[in-house]
Amino acid sequence: MSKARISIGTWAYLFNQKEPTNDFHTILHKLMDLGYDGVELGSFGPHPSPASHPTKASRAKLKKEIADHGLALSGIAVDLWAFKTPGTSIMDETPAAYLTAFLGWCAFAADLDVKTIRVDSVISPDYFEKDPEGVKIGADAGMDRLVKVWDKASKMAADYGMNICWEFEPGFAFNKPSEILQLVDRVRGRGNNNFGVLYDTCHAHMCAVVAANQTGTKETLPGGELELLERLKGKITHVHVIDSDGSLNEHNTSTHNPFGTGKLNFDQLAPALRAAGVPHDWWCVDLCFWPDAWQVTADSKKYLDKLRDKYAAV
Repeated sequence: MSKARISIGTWAYLFNQKEPTNDFHTILHKLMDLGYDGVELGSFGPHPSPASHPTKASRAKLKKEIADHGLALSGIAVDLWAFKTPGTSIMDETPAAYLTAFLGWCAFAADLDVKTIRVDSVISPDYFEKDPEGVKIGADAGMDRLVKVWDKASKMAADYGMNICWEFEPGFAFNKPSEILQLVDRVRGRGNNNFGVLYDTCHAHMCAVVAANQTGTKETLPGGELELLERLKGKITHVHVIDSDGSLNEHNTSTHNPFGTGKLNFDQLAPALRAAGVPHDWWCVDLCFWPDAWQVTADSKKYLDKLRDKYAAV
């Protein structure tokens, strides 16, 4: 097993920042100086996307720019959050708009030689209770629809040699441990071995220990995030690492605390992650919504350097 490589998501420098870092080149230069191995592209807002880089030539230039800074792309998070309303919703029986957009990002990501593309369930945890579309499909039918759309998305991604990682979290629907396991098993059961979960250490704690934002009967696991990791072994296609203090932020999802300021035991998590069957060696730092993210970016790298020296040196 190779030494773990460390990347960080570019969205950290956009959201909740007094002065967002809109210039992608600035991010690349700073991460190079800090010794990061890679960068994870948040393909939205001012950062590179199919809209800003619509041609193969423009994407080849972007790919070279990243490589020239000694960095590789650990993955891509794509902007599919608009697909919530009737006619475009991921919950539509035929979510053509969602799948069309996803296919465009697959082509964009493949031109950048990205191997992992991130999705989420888009809708809120109480979506089926509020029934915003007035169709009363219920959570069971909602999961059926999600399985069908991600079955098609997985096959699209496979055509480009890419894995899909579903980022479960308390801010979106299907955030109970049993739902997470059921959904990933059902999509993979349709022949999609390239589909799996994004195991974010912070979200795993909030879903398996705190039961944050869960509707109906709360569901936790006795072994917490480690037990959830064990149950998901072999079904994890990507990893985000960050601490958790057990709270939700103002956006109603997990607070991504800097390392050492939360409750997670990375001396347990790091070796377990290494043994979880993840199909690559990336550890991606996720500082989403953390104010002044640049102030803790260097410390995050130093923390993970020590951790990989102990558990992922070879």
